[in-house]
Amino acid sequence: MTTGRIDISKINPGAYNPLFTLYNNIKKSSLSDLEFLLIEIRASQINGCAYCIQIHSKEAIEKGEKQYRIHALSTWRESPFFTTEEQILLEMTEEITNIADKGLSECVYQKAIEILGQEKVADTIMAICCINSWNRIGIATSMTPITSKS
Repeated sequence: MTTGRIDISKINPGAYNPLFTLYNNIKKSSLSDLEFLLIEIRASQINGCAYCIQIHSKEAIEKGEKQYRIHALSTWRESPFFTTEEQILLEMTEEITNIADKGLSECVYQKAIEILGQEKVADTIMAICCINSWNRIGIATSMTPITSKS
């Protein structure tokens, strides 16, 4: 849902629709659904995309994610709720999302290769790029969270 701004999917579907192809490719990658959702929620928190935070948190809960883990995402470093693998996914998410700070550091990259392997690192990078694109579209077009009674 947008509020008075353009709907890029209608104005330029040729540019918009490839993001769905990327998204669907990632859904079939080495990342589990919940790992992908943790990446989407954390990047959306960093970027301040309320629309994406809401839809991905709702989807994560529907897929069995615990609400206390979603609430702890912004403080995952201090939280005991995330596995070593999830922690490296979240660390990559933060470094790549905050690309202007330093990008994906060599230390985190090497740790990710060691823990996740090359395929999952590649899939993680693409997942982070995908959600960052969606966040930028959502924010630029003022997409707002959907309210419901459920």
